[in-house]
This record gives sequence, C-alpha cells and structure tokens, in this order.
Amino acid sequence: MTNTKNTKTKMLVEGAVMVALATILSYIRIVKFPWGGAITVLSMLPIVVFALRYGVKSGLAVSFVYALVQLGQGILLDGLLGWGLTVPMLLACMFLDYLGAFSVLGLAGMFGNKSWGGIIGGTVISMLLRLLLHFISGVVIFHSAGMLWEGFATENTWLYSLIYNGAYMVPEIIFTTAGALALFKTPQMRKMLMRGTD
Repeated sequence: MTNTKNTKTKMLVEGAVMVALATILSYIRIVKFPWGGAITVLSMLPIVVFALRYGVKSGLAVSFVYALVQLGQGILLDGLLGWGLTVPMLLACMFLDYLGAFSVLGLAGMFGNKSWGGIIGGTVISMLLRLLLHFISGVVIFHSAGMLWEGFATENTWLYSLIYNGAYMVPEIIFTTAGALALFKTPQMRKMLMRGTD
C-alpha cells in the first residue's frame, strides 16, 4: 500500500516537473516565422518522455495539464480572446489549437512494449496528430490563405494551412523524435524507461 502511494506521489512530482520544463522550453525559440509559428528547443520532449515512461493514461493526464498551461499562455500572452473570433470559433480554436493539440502528446506511450520502434512510432504519431489538429484549425477556423514569404502566395486554404503549420511542426517532430531516441540511448534513461512506474 505504501509502495503504491510512493509510486503515485513520485509520478505526480515527475509529471509536474515535466510540465514546468516543457513550459520553460516553449519560450526558447530557435526560429520564429514571420507569418506565425516557431520551432522551439525540444519543448514537447518532456511530455513525450513522460508518456513513454508511464503510458497513455498517465501521459494524457499530464499532457492535458500542459495543454491548460498553453491555453493560459494563449489567452494571457498571445491575446487569443482579442483575435476577433465568434464564440463558437473561439471555443473550437481553444480545443483544436490548445486543449486537443497539446493533449494528444500523451498518446506517445501508445506502444507499451517500449522498443525503439515504439518510441519512434509513439512520438511521431502523437505529434502528427497535433499537426493535424492545427491544420484543421487553419482550414476551418482561420480559413488560412495569403502570403507565406515573398514570391509565394496562395488562395488555397488547404495548402496554406499545411505549409504554415508544417513549417514548424515537421522540424519539431524530427527534433523531438531524435531527442527521445538520444535520451533513451543512455543506459540510465533506458533503465528508467524499462522500469516504468516501478
């Protein structure tokens, strides 16, 4: 009984640390695109690592907390409430671009075998789902179309949203997957991963 309580306490503390670390890393941007979006310094890696270590259920709980933090940042720092969206579109944006987009990171632990394929597959699929939600938001809510950079403008909403969101999400997917692999290649982290919640 005490062992179970200690394990849960340890998991809660670790989850809180991962959310804090991911939040701090989200402010460190390698590239910020003029049309919007930015590539961060592995800001999603802490959430992905937690999900890989503890599985989908715990991963989703922690990623949802992180999504709430991101939503708070969107409201307080990015001026989300002043974007001129109608109430239904604002609620849809809150779900697609914040609550849904960051919560799906918890699915990284979907392959419980913790093999290299499971680490890569879980990380890539969870982050592709995040890209998909941003893409849908760009098409449905923002009807994204316009100029991305000099010499490239399009009225095609689907293409614009794909390029806009893919420009920062594809590098994030590559870097986060590489980061997870590099991290779990070290014997200490590999041992922790395989131990899971024990």
